[in-house]
Amino acid sequence: MRRQTGFTLIELMITVIVVGVLTAIAIPSYTQYVQRSNQSSAQQFMVEVASRAEQYRMDARDFPDGFSADDGDLDIAVPDRVKKYYDITLDADNSASPPTYTVSADPRDGTSQDGMDTLTLDAAGNKSPSDAW
Repeated sequence: MRRQTGFTLIELMITVIVVGVLTAIAIPSYTQYVQRSNQSSAQQFMVEVASRAEQYRMDARDFPDGFSADDGDLDIAVPDRVKKYYDITLDADNSASPPTYTVSADPRDGTSQDGMDTLTLDAAGNKSPSDAW
């Protein structure tokens, strides 16, 4: 009598279940990792914009009126990695005493960042939402 070798149906089913459970755990963790990475890139760029706005104020005595990647006063372009997931804006209020600004990063609809909070950074260094920074 010849002995047959191979896997039984039960062994294959158990393997498929184990792989399914590991995948169910790994995909959400990876998605959160990607979201945090994209958010961190936006935050780093926002800090750079704020720094440039402060430098601009030292020279011009006012904050720039806005932020434009092509012809803005700050001479800085939004990196592709940030531009893909966030809309970055710089809103200045030079009529206030002292003048102020707010840098905002609004998540783009239809991306992995969709549904996340808008990030803001103001002239006083206040960052919101506080749990995202």
